[in-house]
Amino acid sequence: MDTTIRPQFKFDNSFARSMEGFFSSCQAESANAPRWLQFNHVLAEELGLDPVALDSEAGLAIFSGNDIPEGSQPIAQAYAGHQFGGFSPQLGDGRALLLGEVIDTQQLRRDIQLKGSGRTPFSRGGDGKAAIGPVLREYLVGEAMQSLGVPTTRALAAVATGNVVYRETTLPGAILTRVAASHIRVGTFQYAAARRDEDKIRQLADYSIQRHYPETANAENPYLAFFAAVADAQASLVARWMGIGFIHGVMNTDNMTISGETIDYGPCAFMDSYSASTVFSSIDHGGRYAYSNQPAILIWNLSRLAETLIPLVNPKQEKAVELLTETIECIQPLYESYWLTAMRAKIGLSTEDPSDSQLINDLFTAMEKGNADFTLVFRRLSNALRGDSELVRGLFTNPVDFDAWEQRWWRRFEQDGISAETSAEMMDSLNPIYIPRNHKVEEALAAAVDREDLVPFKKLLNVLTHPFDELEENEDYAEPAPPTEIPYKTFCGT
Repeated sequence: MDTTIRPQFKFDNSFARSMEGFFSSCQAESANAPRWLQFNHVLAEELGLDPVALDSEAGLAIFSGNDIPEGSQPIAQAYAGHQFGGFSPQLGDGRALLLGEVIDTQQLRRDIQLKGSGRTPFSRGGDGKAAIGPVLREYLVGEAMQSLGVPTTRALAAVATGNVVYRETTLPGAILTRVAASHIRVGTFQYAAARRDEDKIRQLADYSIQRHYPETANAENPYLAFFAAVADAQASLVARWMGIGFIHGVMNTDNMTISGETIDYGPCAFMDSYSASTVFSSIDHGGRYAYSNQPAILIWNLSRLAETLIPLVNPKQEKAVELLTETIECIQPLYESYWLTAMRAKIGLSTEDPSDSQLINDLFTAMEKGNADFTLVFRRLSNALRGDSELVRGLFTNPVDFDAWEQRWWRRFEQDGISAETSAEMMDSLNPIYIPRNHKVEEALAAAVDREDLVPFKKLLNVLTHPFDELEENEDYAEPAPPTEIPYKTFCGT
């Protein structure tokens, strides 16, 4: 291919055009010897881009930061945030550059961002770079979440830079090209609010409404309606996390998008055996972001967003607080509704009964007491509907509690009046057999980093993008890790 032909993006950079004060113009640092790790042809087509033109030396130059595509206005976005409860008035993109925005084939606006491309004005002493391991980890988990039907940022490309990254040891550097509905965060609003700039808060809110929730613009109180829309999107998102055993690991307000997409896959992981208190992050010593705490942190984070909107919701502060508090008080029942709807479907129920919440919670109690695998319990319940309970019973160290629960479940299932096979098929379409098992992710990353062997990564990626399709040759990807006394820990990757 003639590498002098530059791929076309047709950028339309509304954030850079209209949100002065929320970013700093910046350039990527050069990559010494870039090479491809992975390119997402399917996503490129969704974005209206030419995958053949991008999967080339010319594309490699762009995704390594060595070439700026036509129409790009590279910027590092500014935001603040509560990190583990402590407020930082200025954080920002310390290792990321927004190349620009494109309009995809569904006429949706999408950000294209380089992550790990070097220092920016917001780096706070960091090198702004990323290593191959964390880049491929975010690629794997983000694409797995997409295939699981969870709103998420996406991975368009991963490239090795040929540069060295210094952490506890020297590591090979890499850049992830991330795609998002936008990178506007709760922390972006906090950035303006920390500067007591009401005009900037309003400007950001108006932009966010136009970009993400245009239906709220005509509401009686647009800013209150906007807050309610963000709360709805986030409540739905966290309910989806809980339904697949996903622990984000770092639910800081700067990692919570206005769009309702999952973002920043640092110390995230999926649990194996069920435990409500599961924590993977090596820095979450108090369990602030444990699995069972995620719904409460959802409300805490949204309350911080509400604080920034007080001057917009009503000129009288007391009235504004009253209106926002009323909306905040609706978040818990809203989340519970999303969660209960999802969990009913996961156990094969299509109707509602007041006892369903207790039934589901009692299953979790049995799973925790029986040290049962989260993903496999839900997947193997469909086998019980088909007449074979042994596959799911065998997941419990002592199935006595599960046996008692199963009898109640069958009585509840019989109320639905739907055939067992119909429900089993529905369950198999909702309950994955394959998730990013922590040990399989680590195996793939170790091969890529230590031996430059991408075969395990590519195989795992292929399995994870078909999470509901059970195949005999993929049995190893469905099994939890062998028992160990050493708890699995994840790290930010920065």
